[in-house]
Amino acid sequence: MTKQFFGESHVPLTPVVRAGDFVYVSGQVPVGEDGKVVAGGVAAETRQVLENLRKCLALAGCEIGDVIKTTVWLRDRDDFAAFNAAYGEVFATNPPARSTAESRLMIDIAVEIEAIAYKPL
Repeated sequence: MTKQFFGESHVPLTPVVRAGDFVYVSGQVPVGEDGKVVAGGVAAETRQVLENLRKCLALAGCEIGDVIKTTVWLRDRDDFAAFNAAYGEVFATNPPARSTAESRLMIDIAVEIEAIAYKPL
């Protein structure tokens, strides 16, 4: 199996790795083009995370519809409804399998999402 690595990070990880027909996207955080966490709460953060996820997928020739599994970490379980509504805007039909947990996150953010996509070479 051939592995390809895409993107760069300021921490020791690769944003996107393709291993055969599977694409693994490292946890994405709600940082905008300016390098700052977006304002507006968990819904705005979720939208930014999903946009960052979309950009990572594109590096490996994938799109959001190729995602088959996501793992989500929320800072506060009370944010679940607002997160779920924003998440559902992107994954309105045939959403991927998903795990969601409440967790203390590495930086002051409300949400982080990693993904696995499937797209045959």
